[in-house]
Amino acid sequence: MSLQKRGNIWWFEFEFQGQRVRESSHSTSKTVAGNIEREHRRKMECSAGGVRLHKPLLFRVAANAWLAEGPHWSVSTREIYKRKLGHLIPVFGKLLLSAIEPGDIAAFQRKRVQSGAAPSEINKECAVLRMVLRKHRFWHLLAPDYRPLRESEEQGRAVTAEEMSRLLAMARTSRSQSLYPALVMLVNTGLRVSELRKLQWRQVDLLERDLVVGKSKTRGGEGRRVPLNQDAFAALTEWRQNFANPLPSHYVFPSERYGLKGEDGFKHGMVAVWDRNPEKPIGSWKTAWGVCRKNAKVQCRLHDLRHTFVSRLAEGQTSDQTIMALSGHLSRKMMDRYSHVRNEAKRKAVEGLNSVKFGEGSPQFPPQ
Repeated sequence: MSLQKRGNIWWFEFEFQGQRVRESSHSTSKTVAGNIEREHRRKMECSAGGVRLHKPLLFRVAANAWLAEGPHWSVSTREIYKRKLGHLIPVFGKLLLSAIEPGDIAAFQRKRVQSGAAPSEINKECAVLRMVLRKHRFWHLLAPDYRPLRESEEQGRAVTAEEMSRLLAMARTSRSQSLYPALVMLVNTGLRVSELRKLQWRQVDLLERDLVVGKSKTRGGEGRRVPLNQDAFAALTEWRQNFANPLPSHYVFPSERYGLKGEDGFKHGMVAVWDRNPEKPIGSWKTAWGVCRKNAKVQCRLHDLRHTFVSRLAEGQTSDQTIMALSGHLSRKMMDRYSHVRNEAKRKAVEGLNSVKFGEGSPQFPPQ
């Protein structure tokens, strides 16, 4: 160890693996300078031995840096992660990564449960927390004590015909002009919401009355061809009349913004579309769907319209192969459920034969 004083500042100098290291300690204390030199040499030895040293880092800084990475992520995936971090950063943002403990995660879970968040949503937020901590090699310290919340195994439900009629009637009165055709398409094609939202006119063939699904959640869903029945075809044709000359690259349900027109619009004005961008898909129908569902007094999710589509097919004589071809990939658990629906329909059909009595007065069974 070699220390030299230049002015009031101590410098240190040593040789490591044939390399000469000479730096300032930025200290006027010889003792402090000696400690800095030993720490600097220790870090170089650890680095040469493959030991990775972690710098103190706030979760907020690490999370924002992690979100800026991920070149393989889609725009929608990045937006989802950003929303999840919106719940994590207020809780963990001011903590160092090394200071986060299992108790902090458990407290976060309890707080989100009390706010009414679904267990599946909380688990997804904790998954984002895990990815940030794993990147900096801290998650393995917490993993043995982490327990995800138990999620509901309910896979959704089919909407009854009477409920669907009420939903469509309320959708007709919605301020969102695209909500009604969207609901009709969802319940008659089985498309996922993301598949319908990103549907372009080039994927729709009004002459052949079918559409081709673009990017999907699963590989089995991409590129599948779905016929348009009379209801879906009528709704889509009516919706197309709102566009003068849509290009093939334009979205079927474009981004739109609504406002009130009229001098006293905020009280008595009429709702009108004032900004529609056909080159950008609609963000979501979340707000309009929530109002529609509330007014119709129907408790269901938007995704349940896909369940309704598949259930209606399963109740008939549609084969499993046809159901999977129309809806895209379905898990074996879901297919088992729809097989149960099909069996129940068959049982009701057979039970309906109980009113027919055989044997009495039949020539095949003469009285004894």
